[in-house]
Amino acid sequence: MNKAIFLDRDGVLNHEIYDYITRVEDFKILEYQIPPLKKLYDEGYLLIVITNQGGIALNRYTEQELGVMHQMLRNAFVNKSADIAAFYYCPHHPTVSGECKCRKPLSGMLLDAIDMFDVDPSLSVMIGDKPRDVDAANGAGVRGIEILPDEQIDYELVKQVLAGTEFKTLSAGIKKLVSEPKEN
Repeated sequence: MNKAIFLDRDGVLNHEIYDYITRVEDFKILEYQIPPLKKLYDEGYLLIVITNQGGIALNRYTEQELGVMHQMLRNAFVNKSADIAAFYYCPHHPTVSGECKCRKPLSGMLLDAIDMFDVDPSLSVMIGDKPRDVDAANGAGVRGIEILPDEQIDYELVKQVLAGTEFKTLSAGIKKLVSEPKEN
């Protein structure tokens, strides 16, 4: 069986703009995420992207434009001697398409990837910038790490989570945010 690092896309691998990225020129890759993920890739982890892309159902962008963005992301990794094994995306949006089994927080995309790549969920982790990413991971038996949007992935934290038993882990950035006193 294989082991994998499942990755949300927006806010984890590319800059979070808090709206749909509808134009290729607005797709900004977070280059600083590649070194920690390359270390995991070199240790035999598959890198698999799991992303909601409801803007397709809303006609904000096309699957072809999405494909260009994903090729840009793959090229950035290949240029650093790593690779993304697959991109799983949910093109649905509940206001247009109705319910589906793939849209996070449901686990459909993860379960499909686990099946396709013969992944052992107990040896894998999902990194995302929203609770729904961790919920989707947990529903597939995968541990999850929630980071702040655009926060650098902490290689040591990933290794710690993989070695532990916690299914929901918050990054240092999230922990700092929730521990700060609220201003009135």
